[in-house]
Amino acid sequence: MADTNIEHASIFQVSAEVYVAASPEEVYAVVSDLPRSGEWSIECRGGTWVSGRPGTVGAVFSGENHRTEDVVAWAPVVRGDWTTESEVVAAEPGRTFRWSIRNHAGQRQESIWSYDIRAADGGSVLVHHYWMGEATEGIRGITAKMDAAEKEKFFAAWSEKLKTDLASTVQRIKKVIERA
Repeated sequence: MADTNIEHASIFQVSAEVYVAASPEEVYAVVSDLPRSGEWSIECRGGTWVSGRPGTVGAVFSGENHRTEDVVAWAPVVRGDWTTESEVVAAEPGRTFRWSIRNHAGQRQESIWSYDIRAADGGSVLVHHYWMGEATEGIRGITAKMDAAEKEKFFAAWSEKLKTDLASTVQRIKKVIERA
């Protein structure tokens, strides 16, 4: 995957934003520290950098995740604990931090999580995005046995889940940063 632009055609494209009473550099320092994700993420419990210089383009992160049984309960999604591997695809201190989820072969997929930050009113506006272009191997597995109506229902439900998760995540990040 060469293109990490989150603006072209997509299966999912959701975002949430929040004002944070901290400079863009302070916000960036927190959100680009992926091992701390467990402090604010709905599913990611943290993890470790496994290669490259942490937080820089090309660095690889192994995330530890957990999903409860009640999340889109009727769909065959991963439940309980699982890991993901992701690669940093953009790292501009004080501005943008993006990572792409890799497939089992270690290739970047069109599954991009990102934070964009801009100065505003003596603090920052933090925008958390999720974009999926081409279906990932996970989405293909989840929807493989679904008919068209079930797929439509799944994509609508998962989109709502993502919107809720991103909104909760930015609020949690705000609390973490403003408490510091």
